[in-house]
Amino acid sequence: MIEVNGLTKQYKSVRAVDNLSFTVNPGMVTGFLGPNGAGKSTTMRMILGLDKPTAGTARIGGKSYREMKNPLREVGALLDAKAVHPNRSAANHLKWMAQSNGIPTRRVDEVLGLVGLSDVAGKKAGGFSLGMGQRLGLASALLGNPGVLILDEPVNGLDPEGIRWVRDLLQALAREGRTILVSSHLLSEMSMTADHLVVIGRGQLVANQSTYDFIKEHAASQVIVRSEYLDAFTNALEEENITYQHSQDQEGRPTLVIPEQATDLIGQLAYSVGVPLNELTLHRASLEDAFMEMTGHAVQYHGQIEGADDAR
Repeated sequence: MIEVNGLTKQYKSVRAVDNLSFTVNPGMVTGFLGPNGAGKSTTMRMILGLDKPTAGTARIGGKSYREMKNPLREVGALLDAKAVHPNRSAANHLKWMAQSNGIPTRRVDEVLGLVGLSDVAGKKAGGFSLGMGQRLGLASALLGNPGVLILDEPVNGLDPEGIRWVRDLLQALAREGRTILVSSHLLSEMSMTADHLVVIGRGQLVANQSTYDFIKEHAASQVIVRSEYLDAFTNALEEENITYQHSQDQEGRPTLVIPEQATDLIGQLAYSVGVPLNELTLHRASLEDAFMEMTGHAVQYHGQIEGADDAR
């Protein structure tokens, strides 16, 4: 278990993390989300003892990271996959880590096989691609077979097969009862990986709940209806006090957008009033929709699309 209580980090006039508290429980994958500059990496560094908090505490299994005698046996971390000596081979990089923490060197071959780097174990890490570097970083995190994993953007640079492999691996490790905290900007991937979410903005807690509840509460699902008899159907919707909006599909055909309703109910209503439908589609709320709804105010840098104002 990871326990963060009142964690604060002040850099001169900038408060990167502001009185942050949350718990990461074992047996599930906890996603750590927030816009750029929200304080995710700083929080992870403080949990791992790399940065000293201005205030508050971060405990792993009831103690600080610095109190651990052989930390790699208790906590596996990936914060920067490039933190490898470029002239050291993948195997030798892992061997010195193993020796420094009392881990049998046979574990090196095991984790290299697990992450798919057995064939390049003797090659220098400086020649690795971004994806290979990420796999080596994951091997480092898994080296001590730890009960806690803290991973910052672990799928960065991986191909689709690699991303799916990481997802399956994290979920399998969670089922074994491990505690897993993972950050990522790939929200669609996080929605399939994380069971629980801790979301921060400008260093403060925004949400701490299950992925399902976060999406359900902060982004609306919509039913899209297209018919040649929309006027008749809007009368039926109004009689049932069902809210709707007029819209168009990508081909410019008129549609109705009906928020917070099920396709079964709308389809049954159309059938009951004799209105044939050409389209009845459920547009499900996504983690991206919910994330933008909750953190849009906390985005540090806003981009603009050229010509967007003219297109309105």
